[in-house]
Amino acid sequence: MLRGCKTEIYPTPEQADKINRTIGTCRFIYNLYLSKNKEQYEKDKTFLTANDFSKLVNHDISKQDEYKWMKEVSSKAVKQAMVNGEKAFKKFFKGLAKYPRFKKKKNQDVKAYFPKNNQTDWTVERHRIKMPTLGWVRLKEKGYIPVNAKVRSGTVSQRAGRYFVSVLIDVQERYEQAERGDGIGIDVGVKDFMSESDGQVFGNINKTSAIKRTEKRLKRAQRALSRKYEQRKRGEKSATYRGSNIRKAVLRVQTLHMRLANIRSAYRSYVVSMLVKTKPAFITLEKLNVKGMVKNRHVARAVSNQGFYDFKLKLLSVCRKYGIEVREVGAFYPSSKLCSCCGHKKVQLSLSERTFICENCGISLDRDFNASLNLKQATEYTVLT
Repeated sequence: MLRGCKTEIYPTPEQADKINRTIGTCRFIYNLYLSKNKEQYEKDKTFLTANDFSKLVNHDISKQDEYKWMKEVSSKAVKQAMVNGEKAFKKFFKGLAKYPRFKKKKNQDVKAYFPKNNQTDWTVERHRIKMPTLGWVRLKEKGYIPVNAKVRSGTVSQRAGRYFVSVLIDVQERYEQAERGDGIGIDVGVKDFMSESDGQVFGNINKTSAIKRTEKRLKRAQRALSRKYEQRKRGEKSATYRGSNIRKAVLRVQTLHMRLANIRSAYRSYVVSMLVKTKPAFITLEKLNVKGMVKNRHVARAVSNQGFYDFKLKLLSVCRKYGIEVREVGAFYPSSKLCSCCGHKKVQLSLSERTFICENCGISLDRDFNASLNLKQATEYTVLT
């Protein structure tokens, strides 16, 4: 069974410098591949594959004096950047994604790929890991990556001044299939993150003091960074030595962004673990039109911060391990308008009505709890694999 493990690493200054140069080269190669393909298509309507571009880089571009630094990093990492660019174009041609965009240094979304070249590469010990071209690197979480696991490949990334390694391992894991109880239905939303058909409610993490306090710090840090750039534009004397101060301000903003993302991701993982601990026979959720929801400017930010897609991926991953069936009903299933007791459908139901009152049987239930009961009782659904 293949499983991914991601953890923080503590590279030496020399290793960190090599990682930064590798990531920077991969970003440059990716952007160069995009620009060359654009020129090629406008010229004669042809497309450069990753192999064609690799030959162009090796035989022509890298031999130029201004680009000789390309050979200082791992060739496999550079080739993988080209392959990623080709995949992005193919997704665009199939209509699965938008036109590929250039990678920006400040976004920190480029990873350095390191395959297993030798038998001793990606050797895992309790407190360190041996990576190709880098050697032994210390791990922050000791024992998180299984020592006896067979590592297929790995990537190294950098975010907010911290370095992370993500490895793909082949492990033999067995999970006991305990006796299953009844199934549950879950209704996700903005007011509360999730309501279960068992009556349990998970609140919105974005309303907590930890998130609000961090967002306030982020707002001030972004304002301070913006003022430094404004000073640079005006050419003030205080901005002549701007290099280190702006870099420190950018790092402060990136750190706060990462902190917010980690808090929200950890909360979603906690919710998934609490769902699985109940050992349900199945879990039914509703397919959400998130793309349409974020078009409403009043709730767009609140919907985006909830991370519904990430929650769905985490839920599917854990349920596969324990053999729990995940069901999904259609986006137009009227889970909020149906009465969970008699099945009567309410024609008019505004978003401000938080209590569902049935016009037929007179039952009164919380709106989200009623929706979760309807999802549990749904007969038309799709089983997600």
